[in-house]
Amino acid sequence: MTGKLLAISDLHVHYEDNKRVVEALRPESDGDWLLLPGDIGEMISDVEWALNLLSERFSTVVWAPGNHELWTHPGDPVQLRGEERYRLLVETCRRYGVVTPEDPYPIWDGEGGPLAIAPLFVLYDYTFRAGHATKEAALEAAYESGVVCTDEFLLHPDPYPSREAWCRARLEITERRLAELPGDLPIILVNHFPLVRRPTEILRYPEFALWCGTEATAAWLRRYHVVATVYGHLHIPRLIVQDGLPHYEVSLGYPREWRPRPSAPGLTTILPQPAAVA
Repeated sequence: MTGKLLAISDLHVHYEDNKRVVEALRPESDGDWLLLPGDIGEMISDVEWALNLLSERFSTVVWAPGNHELWTHPGDPVQLRGEERYRLLVETCRRYGVVTPEDPYPIWDGEGGPLAIAPLFVLYDYTFRAGHATKEAALEAAYESGVVCTDEFLLHPDPYPSREAWCRARLEITERRLAELPGDLPIILVNHFPLVRRPTEILRYPEFALWCGTEATAAWLRRYHVVATVYGHLHIPRLIVQDGLPHYEVSLGYPREWRPRPSAPGLTTILPQPAAVA
């Protein structure tokens, strides 16, 4: 198979400028795949619009949910919460032939393959704490500073008692899925949140790290045959190499964030891998 493995996240197509960016996204060849690590938008209708458009253009589209898709936004006619909302999103993806965390992991046979592409649905559990011993102390400091993720008000964990309980359940499900893969098969992990804590160290507001991942996923990079991770959420697009492993943040972000950048927003090439990390 010829083609490239491309990625972009945090499309936030509610913004008209972002919608125009998405409308301009096109593959370079018929064999190009697209990874979408979440935050297409808050409204189910926006998610449908983007999936319909992109699934018609790319050979394979792989989606992992972001926190914004999981919001029960007061302006969305679809008021499903928690697990029910996630299941609707999965059904929506499948209607357009888009791969989800609930589907068999597809095998990339292009350059750098064969390898498994594993879209993940792993939340956060408040363990990315900046200098606070407990979740309660860290949350108190965040509220005092005014840096509180909107998830606290719009991301409902139903039927789980808390977001961290939902996270624990998703960790268990994902570990079982990854363990079923052949031990010699390389894996690229695609998740909305970073799978290691290091990317959060440059956040302008360190309190926000609470809503950015879980310490539990770092061990997966040693336990399984992971060769790269692809994530979004932080709106700080860059490549980090940690312990020889490339971590690609592929966020578009909000217009006010990407407009000042020196280059136009677009797709990140994951494979073929850039020479600097080959």
